[in-house]
Amino acid sequence: MASTLLALAHWSTWGVCAVIKLPQLAAVLAAGSARGVSGGSLLLELAGFLVFLRYQIYYDYPLQTYLEYPIIIAQDVILLLLILRYNGNMKRALFYAVTFWGGWYMLTLRKWIIDLAMNLCTFISAASKLTQLRCLWQTRDSGQVSALTWSMSAYTCATRIVTTVMTTNDLAVLIRFITMLILNIWVTATILHYRKTKKTD
Repeated sequence: MASTLLALAHWSTWGVCAVIKLPQLAAVLAAGSARGVSGGSLLLELAGFLVFLRYQIYYDYPLQTYLEYPIIIAQDVILLLLILRYNGNMKRALFYAVTFWGGWYMLTLRKWIIDLAMNLCTFISAASKLTQLRCLWQTRDSGQVSALTWSMSAYTCATRIVTTVMTTNDLAVLIRFITMLILNIWVTATILHYRKTKKTD
């Protein structure tokens, strides 16, 4: 029973993550605008994902516990490029690429660096969600922000809490997923609130 639950959690997470950013990408492309989508939030999220992926690889955790991260990172990079394009900032793309690439290699120069980065990763990822919330609160408009993408993120955090408990039981990873679950639900609720408010006006 436990192995079936674990397999179901892994497969459903991978399935959701294969398309997790597609609703957001479709909304931005359809509108020809990144209005409401916080570039700062996306950069922080990307940094958090890269640190988390590097940590999982460094400690040789089972591939199935982090297989979705390369897929999500690729989707985030495409979304970031669209945001930069629509905001007229494509020149920054090279700077971000070099920064993330350099950070990827610096993370494992010493064990204490990757451990510290993982502990900070939760704060970085939380900051990305709070940055998106701030953007929503300031504009009082969900714009092109996809509630479906954020609710799928909440689902994957919930499944990863289960898989982490059943495999590595890493406390830092559990704290990260619990924190992200709460914040993803909050962002989803905020998006839906502003969508509802806009429709009633």
